[in-house]
Amino acid sequence: MTTTPDLSTLTGDYTVDPAHTTIGFTARHAMVTNVKGKFLDFTGTLHLDGTDPSRSTASLDITMDSIDTGSPDRDGHLKSSDFFNTDEYPTMTFRSTKAESLGGDDYRITGDLSILGTTKPLTIDLEFNGAAKDPFGNERVGFEGKAEIKRSEWGLTWNAALETGGVLVSDKIKLNFDVSAIRQA
Repeated sequence: MTTTPDLSTLTGDYTVDPAHTTIGFTARHAMVTNVKGKFLDFTGTLHLDGTDPSRSTASLDITMDSIDTGSPDRDGHLKSSDFFNTDEYPTMTFRSTKAESLGGDDYRITGDLSILGTTKPLTIDLEFNGAAKDPFGNERVGFEGKAEIKRSEWGLTWNAALETGGVLVSDKIKLNFDVSAIRQA
């Protein structure tokens, strides 16, 4: 049963539950379709301050070799030096620098996203989905979020021109987050 408690009762430290969390992305392919993917291996922590949401923080570490688009050949290309160069840059990180309440269940978190050794700011709009105690006694919170980036700003510039005009892979990438986190004792 999901409930929306007094936010002050949610204050505490949480660990992102990878079994119930999705960190995904969507890229336009060949100017005509969307390719979706996700990362299967990551860790993350949240500190929630229900009394003063601006004091909340978030941290994510994503293993780039865990990329999964449903196509082993495409995944191999994304891991190569054309894209993520996972041998040299095995991890993508996010560290929050600012959190704010937008009213209701809407929040915004801003932080530093590091890819390929380049760090740039990223703003994620989040919706609080609620809090509940699961059947195993874990106190959980859930958030859904989205953001857009231009991959070229992080040095992800590989592309191929199409005969009909345009390019094979869009510069704009949509990020999506569906996060479940467990409160630490």
